[in-house]
Amino acid sequence: MDPITTGVIGTGCVFLLLFLGMPIAFALMLVGFGGITYLASAGAALPVVASTVWEVASFYPYTVIPLFIVMGGFAGSSGLTSELYGMFEKWMRRLPGGLAIATIGACGGFAAVSGSSVATAATMSTVALPEMKRFNYDSRLATGSVAAGGTLGFLIPPSIGFVVYGMLTEQSIGKLLVAGILPGILLLAAFITIVMVWVKMRPALAPVNPATVTWKERMISLKGVWEPLVLFFVVMGGIYAGFFTPTEAGAVGATLLFGVALLKRKLTWDGLISALLESVRISVMVLILVAGANVFSYFLALSTIPMQVANWASGLEVSPYVVHSVIILIYLFLGCFLDAISMMVLTLPVIYPIIETLNFDPIWFGVIAVLMMEAGLITPPMGLNIFTVAGVATDTPVETIFRGVAPFLLAIIAVVVLITVFPPIALYLPKMMLR
Repeated sequence: MDPITTGVIGTGCVFLLLFLGMPIAFALMLVGFGGITYLASAGAALPVVASTVWEVASFYPYTVIPLFIVMGGFAGSSGLTSELYGMFEKWMRRLPGGLAIATIGACGGFAAVSGSSVATAATMSTVALPEMKRFNYDSRLATGSVAAGGTLGFLIPPSIGFVVYGMLTEQSIGKLLVAGILPGILLLAAFITIVMVWVKMRPALAPVNPATVTWKERMISLKGVWEPLVLFFVVMGGIYAGFFTPTEAGAVGATLLFGVALLKRKLTWDGLISALLESVRISVMVLILVAGANVFSYFLALSTIPMQVANWASGLEVSPYVVHSVIILIYLFLGCFLDAISMMVLTLPVIYPIIETLNFDPIWFGVIAVLMMEAGLITPPMGLNIFTVAGVATDTPVETIFRGVAPFLLAIIAVVVLITVFPPIALYLPKMMLR
């Protein structure tokens, strides 16, 4: 059997194993090992698996993952989430859908100190949903704004999505993180616009809060935003200016938030242990996924499929943007069945060589890829953020939440189109970096 046929059968086996319920990391590693054994030998396959797992687990820059996750844990323990939400609520109360806008704004603020979209959605669900329910917000708008706002944690740096993309493609994680800033702000504005237009069209979705807020109360509430602002500028400003690497930035951010939580006397032993355990759990999950993807990538490289597909795509007599559009549609389809990180590790070994062959900027495509992974977080039937919100809003059917996030999914697609048409939105800040 020729290598290409072997590669096609191997890829089919991965999807079969996923359908049967095998974790994607083990499916990728098992098929990769079997494929290398078939195309070369078991003597060649065993060292590949051993060295790949060791290299991924021991590579110092990858420690950025637990550091970013633990930052989010300390942010929640320090009461930062409720303070952020309170500040946005006081400033946005009189706008159409003010509480939903406050929720999305607070999600953006929390995303700036947390690399996890699920953590953002889970934390904001406990704070925002009871308030919106108290003021009789429609459950579609309430749950949809939390689930969609939570996806900002995957785009606004520090972002685990950009870290994993950088790991898989060997691109600068620092530049990728910086590239997410402007698209993140743009998507935040798009989500807020969606809420305002939706409520303007159907005012019954969001009754206006009759209570007035004085300017003094608004100014006092600003004290709840200085912590994430300072942290964001220290972490991202340090990376942007070249003062420290992303890993060092994660360590600085985690230490600062740990100190804030201690000074405010809000960090309990349970909170500390919970943050550390969550950091370990997510880090191990991501690293074993990357290890499995690397083993599978070796197999695909032996099969020559990525090179053949890239050559085929470059030889098509169509615009490169047609191929780019097809890739976007593939991601949109896969988002219905796979979680964001799994989708990234499964597709990039084949798709990234195509991007290189078509001479697309890899940092620019990294932003596009992360946006599409973000869409997968709220795409039925596998949207992880939706089930996270459903775990808190136990009285709301999952179908209602899916209907609530649909307009926000359109906003993500609109931002992808804008970044495709105007690449400087994603590339301006990385090109201005000192290194």
